[in-house]
Amino acid sequence: MTKDLQQYAARRAFLKGTMAAAAVPAAAALIGGALPGTAVAADSTDLPEFAPVPRGALGPKLNADGYFVGRIKGNLYWVTDSYYQSMFLSTRDGIVLVDAPPSIGHNLLRAIDDVTRANGRPGKVTHQVYSHSHADHIAASAILGKDVVRIGHTETRRLLLLDADPNRPAPTVTFDDRYTLHVGGERLELAYHGPNHTYDNIFIHAPGQETLMVVDVFYPGWVPFTGLAVSQDVRGWVDAHGVAMRYPWKTLVGGHVGRLGVRSDAELQQQYMTDLDASTRAAYDSLDPTPFFDRYGPSGNAWAIFKTYLDAIARQAALPVTAKYTGVLAGADVYTTDNAFAMLESLRADYGVLGPSGIHS
Repeated sequence: MTKDLQQYAARRAFLKGTMAAAAVPAAAALIGGALPGTAVAADSTDLPEFAPVPRGALGPKLNADGYFVGRIKGNLYWVTDSYYQSMFLSTRDGIVLVDAPPSIGHNLLRAIDDVTRANGRPGKVTHQVYSHSHADHIAASAILGKDVVRIGHTETRRLLLLDADPNRPAPTVTFDDRYTLHVGGERLELAYHGPNHTYDNIFIHAPGQETLMVVDVFYPGWVPFTGLAVSQDVRGWVDAHGVAMRYPWKTLVGGHVGRLGVRSDAELQQQYMTDLDASTRAAYDSLDPTPFFDRYGPSGNAWAIFKTYLDAIARQAALPVTAKYTGVLAGADVYTTDNAFAMLESLRADYGVLGPSGIHS
């Protein structure tokens, strides 16, 4: 077993043990007693099988410490652990780092050292840009120390001040619409185009390197994470795809999984979304809700009616989309049903597509 696999296995074993030990007593305490039928952690042989990951979805091989660092163009670099991504500019005055995923953690500093040791430029992180406030993308910020200029959207600062998380110091430089950062002869253009994955998620453009970083919108080689990236504004998230395509980029940093993206990756995800939208609308129009009302209506169980009916729509909508993209986009069989459910709820709530739930006559 390679060192990175050993580290991964050890980390999983630790998390499995500590979570199993801590979660059950805490939950039991909330309801005043033991939970009947509490399950033990599943053995790996009990877990479901999924379609193989297409080779084109995989990123570069990690080094012995569990990360990969590579040049995008010029003085712009990226770092990945095959699950999360960060990028940084190596300038004559220091490093400008974008995000700091805790899963990469101190490997960010090792990656920066790899680059600056080779190019002779300063290795100290002087500036950090937050893509948005979520901890899974920025909670290693604290390892950079206090002497860093942190930059983010105004809403990011508000949210981080509310969270009061010492691992995510609030940005001291904020903007509402646009901000251009100049450091050591390099430039990043930051822009806010409205809510999408979160209410503060921004677009980070490196024009000199023809690179766009927009996190939790595109997943090069993969379908979107569950529930359309668990987006707080699904309609805004869908619209963000078109906003991104108006930028003149050649390389995309999506923040997740193991490789960079190109424009054809973004176009493929847009097609996936178009197909998912069409299939969800069709399933919503065609699936008769009567059996669900007949089964659960007499008992007055409204939630059972809606759960079974909406779940059935999502499953029906997902079938043709999953079949089309399995082997094309990784995880098509894993998350398309969840994504169809999120699309259905957005159609109902945001787009006013009421289907059989139209205005009562």
